[in-house]
Amino acid sequence: MANIPAGVIQLRDDRIHKSWTVEVDAFLLAPVPVTQASYASLAHGTNRRGEQPQAPVADVSWRDAVIYCNMLSRQSGLEDYYSIDDGGEHVVRNMGANGYRLPTEAEWQYACKAGTAGYRYGGLDEVAWYRGNAEGRVRDVGGKAPNAWGLYDMLGNVWEWCWDQYDADVYGPYRVFRGGSWAEEARGCGATCRRRSHPAFRIDDLGFRLARSLR
Repeated sequence: MANIPAGVIQLRDDRIHKSWTVEVDAFLLAPVPVTQASYASLAHGTNRRGEQPQAPVADVSWRDAVIYCNMLSRQSGLEDYYSIDDGGEHVVRNMGANGYRLPTEAEWQYACKAGTAGYRYGGLDEVAWYRGNAEGRVRDVGGKAPNAWGLYDMLGNVWEWCWDQYDADVYGPYRVFRGGSWAEEARGCGATCRRRSHPAFRIDDLGFRLARSLR
């Protein structure tokens, strides 16, 4: 996993014309999204798109993702980061745990930008699979140029679930996902583009990436 240094990032919600600043502690982030092969090795029978082992897993809900994080933590001898009840209906973070987890929205955007100031960390065709070049399908991870911190596919290929609720007062349990996908237009593949859906939502261009906290 890549060691992401501590820093500060500004988030914004264009829907309500609001921005806010978040301090990000140093953390670990996987250089690529979870692949179909990695997911299927633990979540037997639940991967519905296994024809490309080295492509990102998709058709996974936010609840699927947090359950997988705990499964991988246990396999690796690490502590569960999440306490999960009712099949994923209620999820609480164990903040001191060393296990695998989803990045927060602030962590994701901070890592995506990797010290750059623009909407993207490079030319779109050089760094991302999106509607303009993906030929209508997901692609193997790591096929485009990484950002300055060695992270691949932060833009395009598949959207990535984050921990955060989008706006609990308006959207209830809806969770954030980031980054754009192989099916997304160019304008949707950027470091600050935010989308949301119900934690049980699944679609063929939405996956996730693993993070871990540093003690």
